[in-house]
Amino acid sequence: MAITGYVYNQRYLLHNSGPDHPERPERVRAIHRRVMFSGLINQLRLIEPYEASLAWIARLHDPDYIERFRTACQDGRDFLDEPDNGICKESFDIARLAVGGVFAACDAMMRGEVRNAFCAVRPAGHHAERAQARGFCFFNNVALGAKYLQEKHGLARIAIVDWDAHHGNGTQHLLEEDPTVLFISLHEDPSACYPGTGWPSERGTGAGLGYTLNFPFPPYSRDPDYLEVMDEEVLPALEGFQPDCLLISAGFDAHARDAMSRLRLSRRVYKIMAALLFTFAQEFCQGRLISVLEGGYNLEVLEDCVFDHIRVLSSR
Repeated sequence: MAITGYVYNQRYLLHNSGPDHPERPERVRAIHRRVMFSGLINQLRLIEPYEASLAWIARLHDPDYIERFRTACQDGRDFLDEPDNGICKESFDIARLAVGGVFAACDAMMRGEVRNAFCAVRPAGHHAERAQARGFCFFNNVALGAKYLQEKHGLARIAIVDWDAHHGNGTQHLLEEDPTVLFISLHEDPSACYPGTGWPSERGTGAGLGYTLNFPFPPYSRDPDYLEVMDEEVLPALEGFQPDCLLISAGFDAHARDAMSRLRLSRRVYKIMAALLFTFAQEFCQGRLISVLEGGYNLEVLEDCVFDHIRVLSSR
């Protein structure tokens, strides 16, 4: 099966982080509008998300935290844990729908209905820790997707590449003791950028030591800096790990026109990185690749970069 899956649902627009919040519904609306009006949708298979069960979410998130999140939304509170984590009454169910969107993509891929998939979901997930919401994130979509592929579909080794401008502290936190998941993060220098984690010395703990790789970049880093690390560090590490599936935490806020970081990447380099990981998945993972939206807050940049990204995934 050579077709690419595309996860989207209008319910993702219901999560409201508050007025003037950068993580706004227009982000996925812009992506979906571009996919539809460009005709790209005709080359994709639309995958309907579902609300992931609380039992699955509790594989990685503390049950008391899950209940605290549910209650905060039910009670109409404005945020969870930190003021940046804006919520509304629908946010708990939509966060479950984001996880379920990733699960649905995994199911479709493992059934052979699609080769790979892009998940245009929100809220994002890579900052969410076991018992704390952080950085606009509540449930860790990618980390849960990795465990779902292992427990539901029997895959042994999963690799996650996170190129969001901000370190995937939540993904690292949840998986740093697990030698069956390789987590690689490319992000802005922690001394200059939220959340202040992701130093090269953070390499995992216990049995997971060596299965976390962090590559921080100084502010104003550009395309050649990222491509050098991809070529000399990321791809060799992936080849050495030999994953059964590759997941991408696809944030696009390291772009030069995105105000959420001081990195200076171009639209072109995101396309190149996608092509490198697509080719790797073709050669080493039987084509299995699930890409999940994280950050990206300049709407024009976001829709351009995601459009390019999906076109790479759907190339023959």
